[in-house]
Amino acid sequence: MKKLLEKLPFYNQAVLPYHYMQAVVASTKNGFPGRKLRVIAVTGTNGKTTTCFMLWNMLKTAGYKTGIMTTVAYGVEKLQPELGHMTTVDALTLNKRIKDIADSGAEFLVLEVTSHALAEYRTLGIPIEIAIFTNLTHEHLDYHKTLEGYRNAKGKLFKKAKYSILNADDPATEYYEKISREYTTYGIKHGENRPKNIKLLVSGVKYSYHDMNIETKIPGEFNVMNSLAAVIAGEKLGLEKSVIEKGIKTLASVEGRMNVIDEGQPFTVIVDYAHAPDAIEKVFNSVKNHKGRIISVHGGAGRRDPSTRPIRGELLAKHSDIVIITEDDSRDEPLDKIMQGFVDGAVKAGKTLGKDLFTEPDRKKAIKLALDKAKKGDLVLVLGKGHEKTILRADGPHDFEDIKVVKSLLKNKK
Repeated sequence: MKKLLEKLPFYNQAVLPYHYMQAVVASTKNGFPGRKLRVIAVTGTNGKTTTCFMLWNMLKTAGYKTGIMTTVAYGVEKLQPELGHMTTVDALTLNKRIKDIADSGAEFLVLEVTSHALAEYRTLGIPIEIAIFTNLTHEHLDYHKTLEGYRNAKGKLFKKAKYSILNADDPATEYYEKISREYTTYGIKHGENRPKNIKLLVSGVKYSYHDMNIETKIPGEFNVMNSLAAVIAGEKLGLEKSVIEKGIKTLASVEGRMNVIDEGQPFTVIVDYAHAPDAIEKVFNSVKNHKGRIISVHGGAGRRDPSTRPIRGELLAKHSDIVIITEDDSRDEPLDKIMQGFVDGAVKAGKTLGKDLFTEPDRKKAIKLALDKAKKGDLVLVLGKGHEKTILRADGPHDFEDIKVVKSLLKNKK
């Protein structure tokens, strides 16, 4: 019944009073736990999770007991995997987890916040000391309807935050500047705070900022931006420069974010969570200097914005030598229909079914196909699910982890 109601065009607006009351009850029941912590919130289409983990590691390096809640995991020292396919959980769960973090003696909380959460009042009653904006691109328009609606939903975070750190390379920042209480800006091309001497390496990125030498172990130009936002937050919190440098450098990886899988195979395999067009393009930009062929595996979620499917298909085709379209969280939407959107975009970009474009409904078989086709020096990109532990089909969730599947298949190839 709920699934049928959710398909009504006015459903999301109709249930807002319910979400508001749920948030009031949740925060009251748990004694407004967010007030016991110094909360740093990160929002944006892409880069939220990585930025959160950089901040978390930085604060831990400084000696602060720090909680974290992201798409990937939540907790303080020993993190629990986030099994639900939701970044900011419902208000009841959110407040209960925040209470547990506060009760553990933590001083800080690094919180990943989505536009859905802000639109549905899930963060009601949680004071925000610092809010970070990473970027805003085409996503979640099935929910927000327009890019402006999506932008405005995120804007609620900056209206309530004491201090905002805004990406000046993104056009949405012009709006956020107007509604922020106090802010600074950052960017590679624009902004008050900019990196210098940027070096993009296979092993990560390096750059100088003020009198600091920043180095990440996570590759991709977008991690210049993610780390810079975290560094600026660290400065605002008064952390020592050596602590900021060490906190960024010692973060080895973030699960499902540009994870290189090495089982001794003669080609490279990277697993990444990228599923929005902008995120996919950024992954390809980060590997643009790769000398061999690129083989990409990707699919789209059911009951999510279908307009991005041909766009993503076109991007995959444009940047890959071989494209394999497969399942993601198809839910109760016909998988053939989902895959066709990607095929249409890939064909438009010049790919031919059966030659350099393939469809394989079973994600494990699709990954195996990519690994079987890979030759020495090639790069296989498995995109879309990253850290997730299940795949959602019509009959419910099934255990599935891209990283584990890739490792198992590579071991069996030996």
